Amino acid sequence: MNWQIFWIAFSTIFLAEIGDKTQLVCFSLSTKSTSIVPVFLGAMIAFVLSTFIACMLGNYLQKVVPVNVIHSIAGVILIVSGILVLINKL
Repeated sequence: MNWQIFWIAFSTIFLAEIGDKTQLVCFSLSTKSTSIVPVFLGAMIAFVLSTFIACMLGNYLQKVVPVNVIHSIAGVILIVSGILVLINKL
């Protein structure tokens, strides 16, 4: 196992997810329940499944599309998303 990749993935996802909409939804749903277990398990399974799908898709794409093209497309998507967020905030 490549521990450097593990820690990069962990720290990046952990920091990116702090205070996002998912946490707000979990917070809201937890206030409606006497037990946090169903909310935690539902959120955890949903996140694991969506992450698994993303990893499988990434693994497949890197075999079909050159990695530098994937990085360029991801960069463009992030830049466009940032611009759209800024436009909507102004």
